[in-house]
Amino acid sequence: MKTIDIAELSQQTGLPASTLRYYEEKSLISAIGRRGLRRLFDASVFQRLALVALGRSAGFSLSEISAFLLSDHKSPIDRDALRAKADEVDRQIHTLQQVREGLLHVAQCPEPSHLKCPRFQRMMRIAAKKQARAVNR
Repeated sequence: MKTIDIAELSQQTGLPASTLRYYEEKSLISAIGRRGLRRLFDASVFQRLALVALGRSAGFSLSEISAFLLSDHKSPIDRDALRAKADEVDRQIHTLQQVREGLLHVAQCPEPSHLKCPRFQRMMRIAAKKQARAVNR
């Protein structure tokens, strides 16, 4: 079995060794031993790190990813969690599209000051309300 030490793994993945140690602490990856003071991993660590990267790009937290990775592989994937995340991504897309449209409007707005633009003022009110709701949660 081919092993790779943490320095090599860091170099090949671009992840700092501190991140790899943190992932190990969170049970996302696991060392199979040590060579001196360096942790050793088997080649399957690349697949696990790719799964972590995929999960992060989909917006899952490390604890959610850990739960997926710790499953016994006999249990079905939590498809409800995947659907809920897809719904969340759809909401984020919708919000970002609105922000984009607003930014483009303000960039082209004929008002001499953005603060005098009615649409920009409405955007600021909406942003302030969202921030207040987030703080009160």
